[in-house]
Amino acid sequence: MNSADEALGRAEELLERLKATRDELERLAAAEDAESAVEVLTELADLAKEVESELAKARTRADAPQP
Repeated sequence: MNSADEALGRAEELLERLKATRDELERLAAAEDAESAVEVLTELADLAKEVESELAKARTRADAPQP
């Protein structure tokens, strides 16, 4: 597995965490738990940034010349 594939794999793992966290946010919204929802929104933002970073790494590594 090359480094681009590893970065994509990590991004996929993060996307799964993102989906689970989004589901948690929906549950909190239904329960009208605003304080916890704000915490989960912060977590979602952080996960989204991590996904974006991993995708950028994968793109850069995929575009790099192969030896």
